[in-house]
Amino acid sequence: MMNERAKEVLKLIRGGESQFVEFKKKAAHPEKIIREVVAFANANGGHLFIGVNDDGTLAGLKYPEDEEYVLTKAIQELCRPAVSFKVELLQIKDVEILHYHISESENKPHFAFLEKKHRYGKAFVRVADHSIQASYEVRQILKKSKRINRPIEIEEKTMELFKYFESHPGITLNEYTQLSGLNKKLASNKLIHLALSGALKIEPKEGGDIFLPTE
Repeated sequence: MMNERAKEVLKLIRGGESQFVEFKKKAAHPEKIIREVVAFANANGGHLFIGVNDDGTLAGLKYPEDEEYVLTKAIQELCRPAVSFKVELLQIKDVEILHYHISESENKPHFAFLEKKHRYGKAFVRVADHSIQASYEVRQILKKSKRINRPIEIEEKTMELFKYFESHPGITLNEYTQLSGLNKKLASNKLIHLALSGALKIEPKEGGDIFLPTE
């Protein structure tokens, strides 16, 4: 019979991949897996399972200790700043899997590096069941989001933007650059400021983030 912890984890796995859950069959290429770790830390935390197929079936691990060593070493060496996590080896039914519980970070954004010696890494965020690279705007919002909300400056550009939202659900940086007549850097700073003030929210997208008014 399975113990209560195994039942709890199996229920989580049966829910499939999501904003908070990711499956990997093996840790053979840990430099690719750490993007999921970083994405969870930059979002609301999550659960990474090694030894589970994409469809949620249990593949199991032949040498779980070796897999744990490789992936844990990669997380410790290739994620900066350091990511807080816990790892446990679980036996479910007749197979063994690894469960990494990644905590939401207080020190965002985190970056994933391909090699320890590399100077620059890439930040990722979790969107639904995918980890996508964070834009400059997302990184700035993550970095500054713990600070006190800035007041909204009610001026012509702000009023123009919210009038735009009366007939459009959201706006990209490129669209706002055209709408406002500002150069891209100033338009970016304006959207970041409005997001930090709580007036806008950002939805990260591969093809360009969407800024929407908060409800």
